[in-house]
Amino acid sequence: MNKSKLTRLLLAAAMALPLLARAEEATPPEGDQPPLASPHGDFQGGHRGPRFGAPSLPFLRGLALSESQEDKLFQLMHDQEPYLREQARTHEKAMRALQEMRNAEKFDDAGAARLAQAAAQAQANLTLSHMRTHQKVLALLTPEQRKQLDERKARRQRGDFYER
Repeated sequence: MNKSKLTRLLLAAAMALPLLARAEEATPPEGDQPPLASPHGDFQGGHRGPRFGAPSLPFLRGLALSESQEDKLFQLMHDQEPYLREQARTHEKAMRALQEMRNAEKFDDAGAARLAQAAAQAQANLTLSHMRTHQKVLALLTPEQRKQLDERKARRQRGDFYER
């Protein structure tokens, strides 16, 4: 290995160390992690989450959800998938077109404004959909489960990540 490659390798390793340390700090000790599986499916241990920008449900990790709640969550997430995919594609298509316009010989200001507006609207639609879904998920929870979530949120705000 020549000196240049070794120098780059050492530099990359030195730059990665702080990232590794921060990732390790954010990971709870193994005994503090909730189970990753539920006898009823994937939701108790966290939802793998649909693609295309749909909100995953890590905030439900560790909650004991009933089979009925899991079924309703699955249906909710499944039903929103086509809309989220459509909005994500619209956003991606507009952004791709804007990138192509960036290097065009002749700039079309009105066209760029339309594309930027389309991208922003698709992003706004995705954000609103995520907010609505979150509210629907909360509505499926029992008062006890919502209380657990509120307690977790309060602990996170205080910085008590590992306190049970």
